[in-house]
Amino acid sequence: MNRPAAVFRETSAEPRTESVPFSHLSLELGHLYMEDFVEGPSRLRRHFAAVRPWVDAARTGFGPLPAGRRPRISTCFLIDDYFSRLSTPAELIPPLLEAAAEAGLTIDYLARESGCAAADPAHRDRAELAESVLHRLVESPPPGSNGFRPPVSRTGWLTNGRRAPGVRTSAALDATGSVWQPPSETGARGHSVFMDVELWNGPDEDRTWSCAFLASVWQLVRLGLLRDNGRAVLTPTPWDDKEFPAEWDALPPVLRLNPQAAPFTAYVTCSVLPARFLPVEHAVRVILDQVQVEAEALGQVAERSAAEGFDVPTAVVDRTSYVFPPGL
Repeated sequence: MNRPAAVFRETSAEPRTESVPFSHLSLELGHLYMEDFVEGPSRLRRHFAAVRPWVDAARTGFGPLPAGRRPRISTCFLIDDYFSRLSTPAELIPPLLEAAAEAGLTIDYLARESGCAAADPAHRDRAELAESVLHRLVESPPPGSNGFRPPVSRTGWLTNGRRAPGVRTSAALDATGSVWQPPSETGARGHSVFMDVELWNGPDEDRTWSCAFLASVWQLVRLGLLRDNGRAVLTPTPWDDKEFPAEWDALPPVLRLNPQAAPFTAYVTCSVLPARFLPVEHAVRVILDQVQVEAEALGQVAERSAAEGFDVPTAVVDRTSYVFPPGL
């Protein structure tokens, strides 16, 4: 009797994409610089007092959902510990949570912006998040481009269209008749809104990532679309300690402060931010529009949301929304 030959496969040949839980909405209650915190508790109270009406509107107006289903909404707050560290977690976080509570708000998840740049301290073997997203960028070539411009991986600049020619010429001096041309936005409606986004500066071995690029990573993390060799990234760490450490690096990148909170990752996001972040978030949309997300991660979102009867936009950039309240 002939037995069929055994078939051996390398486990790594069939990578598994880890699934993550999803809320319907990830609601960001703010993103402040260290300089804002230095102004004291009154600055924080003003912030959350201005945010509260928009949080209420997002909660009451969220939908549509199938009859009988209640939206799962989690809140988060991002602290900038990447560009400056003028204070410590022990000094900064308690007043932040108190100011939010005074406004009737709960911060479910607290995140450090440096976590969007560096490797997770709990998983030193994994890639740095910002670096991994950089490798996922697929530039959209504008019509008529000839590839003369070096790729974003070398220049650190990403655009939403065609740049103006680098060499200016005069029609009187150029025998070919070539003259200066303005930049143009790809897919512009009537008139262009051209943007050229700096992703980092400094030498390759010691890059300083831009606020816009880290904010793009932050959005992808909240949307549950980033993986490292199939593994979920920046998984929230439950935080039950009453005291916070004196060093930022002693704090996990994402803390779950509310044990009853809905999942950190969500089908869609909304961020309530000061108006000064509007150009930054415009840049974020330019970046997100050119990030190639793993098909398996996108498939998980599509399958799960469809089972819930919740419509998720196909384009990743359309899964994000913003509120810029006056006076925030």
